[in-house]
Amino acid sequence: MGLTALAEDRADAALRALAEPRRRAILRLVSDQERSAGEIAAEFDVSRPAISQHLAVLKDAELVTERRDGARRLYLARREGLQALRELLNDLWGSGLARAAALAEAQPDPDAMPGRAR
Repeated sequence: MGLTALAEDRADAALRALAEPRRRAILRLVSDQERSAGEIAAEFDVSRPAISQHLAVLKDAELVTERRDGARRLYLARREGLQALRELLNDLWGSGLARAAALAEAQPDPDAMPGRAR
């Protein structure tokens, strides 16, 4: 069972976005609570423009939503944004398990071999 081309693209975007440790930390910060860009930036020792760039990558990968509240921009993780990545990992895990099972079943039973002491 493979992923659709769209799901593959979304999984690729999520993997690229999450490859950077600071983006993973940002995603954790907004995973259960909406936070402003300023609140997020206050948690890191980098410039606000750098945090804005990280947020833009996360938003483009559909991992966070952005909501305007006056002059502020508020960010919250999109749990469904990780769905394509979850499907990819499940697909890879399932394929790996199937291969391991096939290899295990292809191995001869050592107890059934002729001349083998029991």
